[in-house]
Amino acid sequence: MSAPKPLLSVGDGAFLMVGMVIGVGIFKAPSMVAANTSSAAAFLLVWLFGGLISLCGALVYAELAARHPGAGGEYTFLARGFGPGTAFLFAWSRMTVIQTGAIAAVAFVLGDYASEIFRLGENSSAIYAGLSVIALTALNFAGTLQSKTLQKVLETLLVASLAGLALAGIALGGEAPPTKPAGGGALDFALLFVLFTYGGWNEAAYLGGEVRDPQRNMVKVLVIGIVAVTALYVLVNFGYVSALGLQGVRDSKAVAADLMRVVAGGKGAVLLALIVCVSALTTINAAIFTGARTSYALGRDFALFSALGAWREAGSTPANALLVQGLITLVLIGAGSLTPDGFSSMVAYTAPVFWTFFLLTGLTIFRVRRREAGKAHFNVPLFPLVTSAFCAMCGFMLYKSVTYILNPQFGPKFGNAVLAGLMVMAAGVPLYFLSKKK
Repeated sequence: MSAPKPLLSVGDGAFLMVGMVIGVGIFKAPSMVAANTSSAAAFLLVWLFGGLISLCGALVYAELAARHPGAGGEYTFLARGFGPGTAFLFAWSRMTVIQTGAIAAVAFVLGDYASEIFRLGENSSAIYAGLSVIALTALNFAGTLQSKTLQKVLETLLVASLAGLALAGIALGGEAPPTKPAGGGALDFALLFVLFTYGGWNEAAYLGGEVRDPQRNMVKVLVIGIVAVTALYVLVNFGYVSALGLQGVRDSKAVAADLMRVVAGGKGAVLLALIVCVSALTTINAAIFTGARTSYALGRDFALFSALGAWREAGSTPANALLVQGLITLVLIGAGSLTPDGFSSMVAYTAPVFWTFFLLTGLTIFRVRRREAGKAHFNVPLFPLVTSAFCAMCGFMLYKSVTYILNPQFGPKFGNAVLAGLMVMAAGVPLYFLSKKK
């Protein structure tokens, strides 16, 4: 029977991880973070703190990956810690809510910016979103090496563009408006958006079955990726503050576009749109690549979804899992196009479900350590302090995602999306018992 092949080096894994993290958040979140911090120093420190918390999580995942290397990632970890029922529910939720919803959300942002360059009619954003999912799913179907090569090209362009934009902002500076009081902002609310922007680093865990010598190399992939992302985020936000000032970042509705106007004038808007499109493409490609690996693990373990467990020898890809994932994503894009804002609807659809399983994965390490004697090839340093910090962050994000979404300002618009995500997750419970019975 065909199975995943170790085709990825440490550099390949780190590239895929960085591509998952550096998405559209860095173009949307800084204004909200600035509005909830009192000074430029606090603004930059909260981004640094977000990287530190994410590093804690990466270390937890590194130990779990060292103990249980394979292509299943969190699916495998949850199965070891809480049993097959929790793992099944996670894999079902990831396939139908978490991963497909995240891909759809980023695809909508791609559509919004691509429409600024060339509009495709009334539903331009949704059309671009659907076309990007179809094209990148087809590329991943063709083979791991092909999708890996595209990821390297797109990500190199993205990192170079962001770094260039930041350095230009630092070099040119600007006449910053005077900073006003934060107006009731709070650091915890700022951290919500910071951690959203750092989201995606956990996707590297799904590469365990395809990274060479994963028990030793997964920690390198995770740590290198987080450090690189943190450095780039701090640099970019320093560029924003240098050119626009903290108040300018607060007042901006499109902070990267405003920085581009300072650097290159009005014509820079098209260039910025291209940068955002590249960013979205790297995120979508990496999410498609890693998302199908969980569905593959689900099909391998449960007869009800056995078709998803087929591995295509030509190209070394989970072919059926990729096709099903693509179809579900297209359905969500269609549903999102009927709402006031596709991106926000997909965030509302996915967030509570995502943070529920993220928290459970963090707690898994306590159960695994009690059950399995001996040390892994890598162990979390300063245990249980680092692990507890990560779990606390997950609990915080779960609470914030629910309270933010249920806010009266957003609930009437996106409450149905929240309910839909929870209902789809709950549908996995009877499916598990049906699968178990078979």
